[in-house]
Amino acid sequence: GEICAFKIHGQEMPFEAVVLNKTSGEGRLRAKSPIDCELQKEYTFIIQAYDCGSGPGGTNWKKSHKAVVHIQVKDVNEFSPAFKESVYKATVTEGKIYDSILQVEAIDEDCSPQYSQICNYEIVTTDVPFAIDRNGNIRNTEKLNYDKQHQYEIMVTAFDCGQKHATEDVLVRVNVKPVCKPGWQDWNKRVEYKPGSGSIPLFPSIHLETCDGPVSSIHTTIELQTNYIGKGCDRETYSEKSLQKLCGASSGAIDLLPPPSATTNWTAGLLMDNNDMIFKFDGKQGAKIPDGIVPKNLTDQFTITLWMKHGPSPGLRAEKETILCNSDKTEMNRHHYALYVHNCRLVFLLRKDFDQADTFRPAEFHWKLDQICDKEWHYYVVNVEFPVVTLYMDGTTYEPYLVTNDWPIHPSHIAMQLTVGACWQGRGEVTKPRFAQYFHGSLASLTIRPGKIESQKVISCLQACKEGLDINSLESLGQGIKYHFNPSQSVLVMEGDDIENINQALQKVSYINSRQFPTAGVRRLKLSSKVQCFGEDVCISIPDIDAYVMVFQANEPKITISGMDHFARPAAQFESERGVILLPDIRIVSTVTEMGHPVELKERDRADKPVVLEEMLHNLDFCDILVIGAELDSEQECLELDHGALQGKHLDATNSTAGYSIYGVDSMHNYEQVLRQIRYRNWYTSATFDRKFRVKCSELNGRYTSNEFNLEVNILHSSNSNFMDHVNHMIVQPQFLQSVHHPEGSISAVHNSVVPSVATIVIIICVSILIFIITLGVYRIRTAHQHSSADNEGSKENEMDWDDSALTITVNPMEKYEKPHQTEEGSEEEDIEDEEEDTTSAESDESEEEEEEEGEEEEEVIVQKGDKQNTTRQEQLEWD
Repeated sequence: GEICAFKIHGQEMPFEAVVLNKTSGEGRLRAKSPIDCELQKEYTFIIQAYDCGSGPGGTNWKKSHKAVVHIQVKDVNEFSPAFKESVYKATVTEGKIYDSILQVEAIDEDCSPQYSQICNYEIVTTDVPFAIDRNGNIRNTEKLNYDKQHQYEIMVTAFDCGQKHATEDVLVRVNVKPVCKPGWQDWNKRVEYKPGSGSIPLFPSIHLETCDGPVSSIHTTIELQTNYIGKGCDRETYSEKSLQKLCGASSGAIDLLPPPSATTNWTAGLLMDNNDMIFKFDGKQGAKIPDGIVPKNLTDQFTITLWMKHGPSPGLRAEKETILCNSDKTEMNRHHYALYVHNCRLVFLLRKDFDQADTFRPAEFHWKLDQICDKEWHYYVVNVEFPVVTLYMDGTTYEPYLVTNDWPIHPSHIAMQLTVGACWQGRGEVTKPRFAQYFHGSLASLTIRPGKIESQKVISCLQACKEGLDINSLESLGQGIKYHFNPSQSVLVMEGDDIENINQALQKVSYINSRQFPTAGVRRLKLSSKVQCFGEDVCISIPDIDAYVMVFQANEPKITISGMDHFARPAAQFESERGVILLPDIRIVSTVTEMGHPVELKERDRADKPVVLEEMLHNLDFCDILVIGAELDSEQECLELDHGALQGKHLDATNSTAGYSIYGVDSMHNYEQVLRQIRYRNWYTSATFDRKFRVKCSELNGRYTSNEFNLEVNILHSSNSNFMDHVNHMIVQPQFLQSVHHPEGSISAVHNSVVPSVATIVIIICVSILIFIITLGVYRIRTAHQHSSADNEGSKENEMDWDDSALTITVNPMEKYEKPHQTEEGSEEEDIEDEEEDTTSAESDESEEEEEEEGEEEEEVIVQKGDKQNTTRQEQLEWD
């Protein structure tokens, strides 16, 4: 009658049922272990009740019917939301508003819909132009700008429906990319070029972005713009004469626009560019070439060369603009020959005289060229081989398109006037002759060469440019790349089908400047491209690139001339046929100052970087030996150089009473060789005691000049002739001794020989006086004997004192120098000089008082000889 147990049927249910009241049959169902909703949300099992009638084996009890128990586990919000990804990334294009940039997603491990569902997302980062909806979709609230910000990083959190938020926020990274614009990518606007660095790539990483356009071929043009540098590019700024010698042009070119100087003064009134080789003509100036500069008759062969920069002619009715004109000086206005510009045409007029031939002959030659009016520098060569006239412009040949025939001019004996920049009108509307047909533009290096025409090779060399575009490793340009350079290598055109090949080819394009001292400054670069597309009417357009090369200033060279700066030789050597070599040991050295960059620098030493002097080799373009003081007297003295000394070198020389000039572009070594062979001759030395010369050298037409090297030459006169004249002469010139600086080798010889020769002369004079007195005064011998012997004793004593003083004063200061520096080097030369100068004595003939003064002054002068002598005195003494 009682209930004894409840039994649960089912596998390992975590529940148990216990009897609370056997009589009433009440019981309780309870969990045996913790229940977790996340492991199992609900349970279903069967339960039966049993009475107490159980037998010994538990076989006799009765059980109730089966009851089904259904248990549902209620959830607790124990878990927080967690995001599926650790970082979310997205890329957007600037300027667009997106509905959804990307979606973030979080999950919650709770078992009930209430606690496991994510009800909301939120952006934690403030002040960002983004918003998020309840499904995790992120959108931008305003248009993004790539230039303003390339990338955004925002933090996002999530909430479940029990308002529990995620323990960790998630990072969302949004990249902004610019709107795809077709064009060249990854290039630098500024390219730096250090002189001497050879060829450097201009665009080492460049590539083309086509924005997935269907490109079939690409055509690119790279242009190096150097029209504003000198004569259109970085040409050597040597004089036209030097350049022509360098290029192997035939000699005899006459420079019609030389830099103004004492001998070439007709260009003095013209406007000049900052470079003294470029002349600007503003339509108001002309220059008359003096008579005798250019021969009157040019013959049937001659060449005119010039650099010209010219724009369209001013005014509605364009006037003729004269470059070169040979017209009547007075009475008439006939033009014998002329070169002028008219309406962007170059016209050459050449009218022969009747006395040469009275036939109808060519008289005008025309060339119509766009370059004449493009305001750029071009090189023009007019080669006349009558009746054929050829124009070379920038090395390219042009035939005249129209030749006007005319009768020759009647030969009249009116003087002709050659002019540059305008034409001379001998008879005008006004009575006074004047200039007309003025030129507007710039001219440089205008030369005329009578009797010769120039070869194509020489013309190409004369206009060659020292800087330009280059391609590194042509063989690796890739298949299908066509390229073409213009003659001066300032424009490069490339064409190809494959974008990758074009990219690689452009990465190999470089800038090169072969000048040792290039003109510093900016060189503009322009890259323009045209693209063809597959079957597209409208194709992509690629913007041009504007960049520039910055050429740095080269380290300036310091040109130093050194050598023996004074010497004395016997007069006989100067009077000999060969004369005396002036500069036997001249040295020309050029150095640049490099700043050292040590690896480790202490704080206090950082300011004092070591300076390194490096010797460098470069050309010179002229060396002048100038006479200081009175010019050479052509009747009795000259400077000479054997013609053979210049053979095989790019050198020429001119000689005048003011000095000797060697010019031409050549190495310092070749200049040294020639300077060492220049001789000074003087075939009437009695009037001359010393000569002073100055040597100065230049590179790049005076842009870099050497120190002024001063040389003093003394002529030692023979002691036997005109002795008293020399004594008197030297007493009049007290500065003589202080300016004589002997080579050490000859000092001992000269001064040792001075003592016996002076003593001998004194004895001879004394004896002569005695004999003279004896013969004239025989009858007074007895009365005058006492008196004359006293006189003799006194005079002898005085004379001997004088000798001693000369010996002491002159030798001692020199011995001071001689002994420490006496070397075995050059001993042969010393012996020769000893013999040559053994006969001389005049240089020490001075009074005792003056000798002492001179000795002191000489020592002072040696110390205070000026910068050059001061520094090289020691070396010279050693060399001697």
